[in-house]
Amino acid sequence: MRDKLRWGALSTAAIGVKKVLPAMQQGRYSSIVAIASRDPEKAREAAAALSIPKSYGSYEALLADPEIDAVYNPLPNHLHVPWTIRAAEAGKHVLCEKPIAMNAAEANSLLPVCARTGVRIGEAFMVRNSPQWQRARELLAAGRIGELRSVVGTFSFFNDDPRNIRNRVEYGGGALLDLGCYLVQAARFAFASEPVRAIACIDRDPAMRTDRLTSAILDFGTGHAVFTCSTQLVYQQRLNFLGTQGRIEMEIPVSIPFDRPSRLLIDTGKDLFGAGLAIETFAPSNHYTLQGDAFSRAVLEGTELPVPLEDSIANMAVLDALFRSGESGNWEQV
Repeated sequence: MRDKLRWGALSTAAIGVKKVLPAMQQGRYSSIVAIASRDPEKAREAAAALSIPKSYGSYEALLADPEIDAVYNPLPNHLHVPWTIRAAEAGKHVLCEKPIAMNAAEANSLLPVCARTGVRIGEAFMVRNSPQWQRARELLAAGRIGELRSVVGTFSFFNDDPRNIRNRVEYGGGALLDLGCYLVQAARFAFASEPVRAIACIDRDPAMRTDRLTSAILDFGTGHAVFTCSTQLVYQQRLNFLGTQGRIEMEIPVSIPFDRPSRLLIDTGKDLFGAGLAIETFAPSNHYTLQGDAFSRAVLEGTELPVPLEDSIANMAVLDALFRSGESGNWEQV
């Protein structure tokens, strides 16, 4: 068995060249050997800047390289499934940026591809590898806050530039697919189950038609998740897990800082002034490095991926229900 999985990157997307690829280069089990762009010069520039050995002027050329084991796919949302399938059919394992698809049907179409090609496909919810997320689940499972009854989350930023791909509805732009996907998976991660129904109120930008503000409730039977996400609100992130005997607060759940400690606030609820508050602090770490190594090691050792494809399909099914509810104004079954 090789020590490292050899990776190629499809495109010079900013999240890849600025965040994910440099972090994966620091990993124990990941080696970035190639990058591709439809513009050969962009590929060469990115390869030079990141000291990546190979650059390709097309995605097809990268997929044809027999020395690449796995592909990182940070393409626009509407291209996630088509190029993930093409990579899989070329015999490459795929780590695809979130959301893995435009809807659950698209995501589900990847299952027979995996069965036919024998490759592994996973979604890049990097936060699932973060120590604070792992610790939060440990605390919840141990009953530290009693019975979990509510997950409350917010995730927002302000971007009303019509040229930005996050504001192009035909490319899968909008708050729910870009930000709400994190909040849905956080609720499913915490409850360790699937919601039975969902309801959403969606406000769309009158010109761009993207959902710029979405508020939702997920009914898990034993409790609820309530969240708001927006592409046109103040920049903000919070997660609260509320139980019968306490709460856990995650201060910055998604854009976890790499250069300073992160914290979980654990409160017994003794009073409203913090008399029952305990704080757990986690040393700085890069969840993109952890994600790359977790995926690479799972492929090398034949163990379960950090975010299995079945989990991604279930997450997309909830997002589908929320979009349906935004249109119908009613509770929708998941």
